[in-house]
Amino acid sequence: MILRRLSDYVCDLRTRELPADVMHAAARCLVDWMAATIPGGAQPPATLLAAALGAEVGAGSATLIPSGRKAFARAAALINGSAAHTIEFDDIYRDALYHPGAPTIAAALAIGQERHVNGESFLRSIVAGYELSTRIGVTVQPTHYNFWHTTGTVGTFGAAAAAAILLKLDSQRCANALGTSGTLAAGLQQAFRSDSMSKPLHSGHAAETGLMAALAAEQGVTGTLDILEGPRGFGAAMSNNPDFSRVLGDVNAFNIRAMTFKNYSACGHTFAAIDAARELRAQHQLTAGDIETIRIATYAKALEVAGNPNPRTVFEAQFSLPYCVGVAVSTGSARLEAFTPERIEDAAVRSLMSRTTLSVDPQADAVYPKQRAATVWITTKDGRSLSAYAPTRRGDPDNPLTDAELSDKFLELVIPALGDAKARSLLAASWNVSSLADVATLI
Repeated sequence: MILRRLSDYVCDLRTRELPADVMHAAARCLVDWMAATIPGGAQPPATLLAAALGAEVGAGSATLIPSGRKAFARAAALINGSAAHTIEFDDIYRDALYHPGAPTIAAALAIGQERHVNGESFLRSIVAGYELSTRIGVTVQPTHYNFWHTTGTVGTFGAAAAAAILLKLDSQRCANALGTSGTLAAGLQQAFRSDSMSKPLHSGHAAETGLMAALAAEQGVTGTLDILEGPRGFGAAMSNNPDFSRVLGDVNAFNIRAMTFKNYSACGHTFAAIDAARELRAQHQLTAGDIETIRIATYAKALEVAGNPNPRTVFEAQFSLPYCVGVAVSTGSARLEAFTPERIEDAAVRSLMSRTTLSVDPQADAVYPKQRAATVWITTKDGRSLSAYAPTRRGDPDNPLTDAELSDKFLELVIPALGDAKARSLLAASWNVSSLADVATLI
């Protein structure tokens, strides 16, 4: 059974020698997770979940971010996991169409604080969660993404694997945790085709469910060991004949080295087009008033997920190529300040959106999902025809954000919530988490 092999692989990551760059990659993921979670935790649904679960908040050993309130581990995993996915700034594993950090790190931090694990073990748990879940994610794609939100489904395995490391489960109990995770994994794509708070709840549910599965396995609860490949299992129900025999592949090829860190606060399917639009704006010193028309050509899934021509809410705008490109051309930015109710109704941006057309680029479609490309054409009112091609996205592993750029992103997002001194202190602690004797002291 594949889960037995996967659980052996996860348990080996607890003690095997890991390359220094893999551990550093895990620290990068933590820094980026904090940058997304702290502002996300100060708004719904995280704040509403904390109220809804009042009996589980105010006690316990885990910490809600950014309030600092204590909670029991499962509640913290749910609330922080939801917060991490709220502002659309959390990391991506491109090939799996998946945000691994939101559920994996939320679960790892919650149980890590409760059990007072050291920083090295905490980083190892992040590596384990990312490696296991991204491998499962790649195996079930691309058809899994037709209906399922990978962060809610595959993220459950990532959370369980991370928790299994910190709970020191043996291989059998780890397999049980993964087996339980598979049958409880959920998250339908309709949640981000409609304006609701359900989408971030997917990652929170994955974090909480994976952690619960590991805690249950610690006490002897058995799991369905053929849940991945069984005839009525995860693969059969949620994909199209996935070949789980290739899940492990090269165990020395660490996927955590190849993460995408978001440069914009929006759906990742919009990013290549935003990059191209910003290039044209800078190169030709364009203003919104200079532009007659905009044409965007990219892969089909981007149009399917983010083709909304007339967004009216912040959530809808984050999933709208016309809006994201229009606001990027108009203001130069597609970060948090671009996604406010006032900006969404900006007349200049609205005017650009009405003159924007979308189409599928067959070449971009052919290389998706391993490459996310887009071309933007702009015609100006003085008769110029301009174009820019983005073969990949800024922040993708083939065009990565540097450590310094990740730190700048962190400070931009966290200082408004924590203040300058506390933000810089947390940033330093996150980069150096491996030296902590107790991860509970991180927050």
